[in-house]
Amino acid sequence: MINVMIVEDDPMVAQLNKQYIELVEGFAVQAAVHKADEALAFVDTCEVDLVLLDLFMPDMNGIELLMKLREIGKGIDVIVVSAACDNATIMKVLRFGAIDYIIKPFEFSRLKDALMNYKGLISVMQEQNIMNQEDLDNYILYKEHVVNLQLQLPKGIDQNTLRRSWEKIQKQKQKSFSTEELASKVGISRVSMRKYLEFMRELGALDLKLIYGAVGRPGYQYHCTGGAKQIIARYV
Repeated sequence: MINVMIVEDDPMVAQLNKQYIELVEGFAVQAAVHKADEALAFVDTCEVDLVLLDLFMPDMNGIELLMKLREIGKGIDVIVVSAACDNATIMKVLRFGAIDYIIKPFEFSRLKDALMNYKGLISVMQEQNIMNQEDLDNYILYKEHVVNLQLQLPKGIDQNTLRRSWEKIQKQKQKSFSTEELASKVGISRVSMRKYLEFMRELGALDLKLIYGAVGRPGYQYHCTGGAKQIIARYV
């Protein structure tokens, strides 16, 4: 049995999704929670295989929750169900490892397809220690096409420079670093370096914080997020 947790701030929608899921054999809804902190508390004490995740919530949003689930390292898969349909949101969700993205409003058949596809993949992986290409393609090939299409670098971002920048970041002895510090190590201008750092920040691989010194004006420092390696690996 595949244990499911629904994370949805609207109780009526959560109940409807619960009814949908229970129509599909092999799935059991263990909880329907309405806030991210409730979801984190539940997965901390109970076994969850799959999360049906909405993105719009009153406290921590769904993307932040997805990032947190990745940081704690539990083997939990996520299907996002959201009214958000902009490319930036969808790309970010895929980068953090969501196995599917369903746009609201949706038909039951679309959710059923997602669940059956997931169930099939889990079943095959449990039955076979080694996967062959044909079996693997049956469950993830179409997703790989979507991800490969979406993860093309934007204009002005060179893959080699991005790779070199990321290598220098990984070799940093200190967790935080400035634009100027990294620019000198990569060998590009401060303006160019800022462009690459901001690109990585938009991806969710870096965070930016304000650092106050003893004297002078405060400065900005970047540092890696918990899922940075997985995000950058898709580009370099």
